[in-house]
Formats: sequence, structure tokens, C-alpha cells
Amino acid sequence: MFYFLEQLGDGFGVFNIFRYITFRTGGAVVTAMFFVLLFGPGTIKRLAKLQGGGQPIREDGPKSHIIEKAGTPTMGGLIIIASLVLSTLLWANLGNIYVLVVLGVTVCYGAIGFYDDYLKITRSSNNGFGARQRILLEAFVGIIAVLIISRVGEPSTATSILLPFVKDIAIDLGLFFFIFGAFVILGAANSVNLTDGLDGLAIVPVMIAAASFGLIAYLVGNQTFADYLLVNFVPGTGELAVVCGAIIGAGLGFLWFNAPPAQIFMGDTGSLALGGALGAIAVATKHEIVLAIIGGLFVLETLSVIVQVTSYKLTGKRVFKMAPIHHHFEHLGWTESQIVIRFWIISIVLAMVGLSSLKLR
Repeated sequence: MFYFLEQLGDGFGVFNIFRYITFRTGGAVVTAMFFVLLFGPGTIKRLAKLQGGGQPIREDGPKSHIIEKAGTPTMGGLIIIASLVLSTLLWANLGNIYVLVVLGVTVCYGAIGFYDDYLKITRSSNNGFGARQRILLEAFVGIIAVLIISRVGEPSTATSILLPFVKDIAIDLGLFFFIFGAFVILGAANSVNLTDGLDGLAIVPVMIAAASFGLIAYLVGNQTFADYLLVNFVPGTGELAVVCGAIIGAGLGFLWFNAPPAQIFMGDTGSLALGGALGAIAVATKHEIVLAIIGGLFVLETLSVIVQVTSYKLTGKRVFKMAPIHHHFEHLGWTESQIVIRFWIISIVLAMVGLSSLKLR
């Protein structure tokens, strides 16, 4: 909404400031954070009252979780999504198709996660939405998003993936790109979901990834910067920096309540929505592989589950004491705060490596 104030800039110089993506990104950060801080306490009380016993805790998990985390309400992703969407609607250019696609993926994945959380709460079990049905729904949403993105993108690279750290190398996947792009979105969503197992563990790496991709979106959406950095210019993607700002602001506000000991969990509602948003932004900016670097922590968490399950099925032995890997370190005696902060540090380092790909070409 505020974006259209820039049209008054010719008559009133003060409105020129709304033309700048950087200003509107800052506005999105503040707006989203303020919204969560303002409505967070009431939302937490309401969810706690409706849910009673809160999020079901894994019985095979660390015993401390059963004692310390029992009764904590979930579905905190609702306030994250609401603030993210509101802030984006206020500060972004709603005529930008990339913005609408990312918002669509965020809301759809959030709805899938909400239904999963709802089933877990009503059943008082960790078994929610059927895995196959959930994956199929996520894949369907992802393919639709990739189809739209490819149609509005540059025809020369619409179905290509670009390799980081090198220049002028694009691999055209043809029709397979739609499957690949959907996999990136689906994979990002479920990787964030697996990481969300300790207070504050997932939300900070999500904000770090959002900040990184906010910069990437701004640069690849600007012809001058894209040419200077030798990266592919994708017109219109600069506006996604505003969406990334909204993610950061919503994340900061949520962290206020999710910091140990958490007053609320984001649940599948939040983790699937945020991961899906990051995946869609990566596809839109043609930086899918860079997402695997910047979001390397999420990849590590996912791989630990895959390795654990595969090893147990093939040999009957477990590689880790428990998967995802953050629970493995809990069993080794690391405190929750040690794991969370050290994983944050890893996320920062990986983000720096990923961002270096913009210049090392």
C-alpha cells in the first residue's frame, strides 16, 4: 500500500522515499516486528487456552523436554504469517508477481502446517497429517509456484539453474526444472521443519537466510549491481527484499517469545511457511544452489535424519544417538543453549560463504 505513495513523489518530494526498496524493506522489518510484539501475548494466551496440553512432546526424545516443554502452546506460526503478510501488503509493490507468488507459497504451506498441528493437538500425538498426502500437497503448490515464476522470468534462463562461484554457466533442465524448483521449495520447508526442535533454534537461522536472500534479491534485481557482480539479472526480484524484511521482522518479534524457555512454539504452521518462503525466493532469484549453502544448517539436519533412517533400515544400527542431529548433541551432554548458539554461529558462517559466491566468480 505504501509503495503507491511514491507516485506522489513528483508533486511532494517527501514521498520520493517510498520509491526506495531499502526504505520499504526497513519499514517491513519494523512493522512485522511491532505487530508480533503487540499481538503476541494475547495470541499466546488464546492458543494456550484452546490447546490445553499444548504441543505433544516426543516420548523418545530427551527426558528434559517432557518436563520443561510440556504444556507449551504451538501454532505460533499463525502470528508469524499474519505479521509477515500484513507487513508485505503494506510495504511491497503488490503488482509484482514474485511478491504474490512468495506470499501464496507462504500462506499455502502455512495452511498445510496448521492442519498438521491441529491433528497433532486433537489426537494428543506426534502423528499428524499423513506424510504422503502432505508431501503431495506441498509438491503441487511448489510446481504451481515454479510454473508462474518461469513464465515471468527471462526466457533465456527460465528453466535453467545457475552455478555459484562461476560465471556464465547455466544448465538448462527443460521440463525437469519444474520438478527441481518444486523440490527446492518443498525441501526448504521440511528442512526448517526438522530443525525446529529447540527453543530459538530454527527462527534465527531463518532470519539469517532471509537477510542473505534479501541482499541477493536486491542485487540480482538491479541491472547495475548484477552486471558488476557478474550475476544473472532477474528484473522485478528486487522487490522480494521487502518480503525478506518482513520475515526478519516477524522472526525478531517471535524470538522475543520463543527465547528459552519458550512461551510458544512456531509449530509446523510456522516452519513450513517460512521454509517454503525461502525456497520460493531462491527459485525466483535463480539462486537455488546458494540456498543449500546459506541454509546449510537445515540441510545438515535433514541429512542426519536420512542417514539415521537409512542406516537403521539397512543394518539395524543407528549412526546418531537421536535424529535430527541437534538431539544427538543433547544426548552427548550439550545444554540446549550451547546447541542453539553454536548452530546460530554455523548459520552465520554458512551465510557468509553463500554470499561470497556473489563476488567470487
